[in-house]
Amino acid sequence: MAKGHRSQIKRERNANKDTRPSAKLSYARVSVQKACFVLDAIRGKDVETALGILEYNPRYASSIIKKLVKSAVANAENNNGMNPENLYIAQCYANKGPTMKRVKPRAQGRAYRIEKRTSHITVVLDER
Repeated sequence: MAKGHRSQIKRERNANKDTRPSAKLSYARVSVQKACFVLDAIRGKDVETALGILEYNPRYASSIIKKLVKSAVANAENNNGMNPENLYIAQCYANKGPTMKRVKPRAQGRAYRIEKRTSHITVVLDER
């Protein structure tokens, strides 16, 4: 159990908070594995290059992640007053979300389960 008053504990927790601009999309209708293919292509790149890669990537997840990167850039400009030309993608990852279970009827009265997977995608930017 942590020692100290509740407000002191909250103050210490907030002091360790990451102040880098970020954007998060929860419950994206794309599996983690498919999202990670696109995220691996842009990790560590500057924002202009990443948006160029996402523009011409044929995967469905690239359109979702492109919006997310633009949102993170807007957060950096408006909330932190950063210059968009100096930004690069410091972290980007996809975590597993809840799976929607559906049933597909098959021959001879059988039923197969279809799992529609979701993911939580996060993009964190930083300045060079």
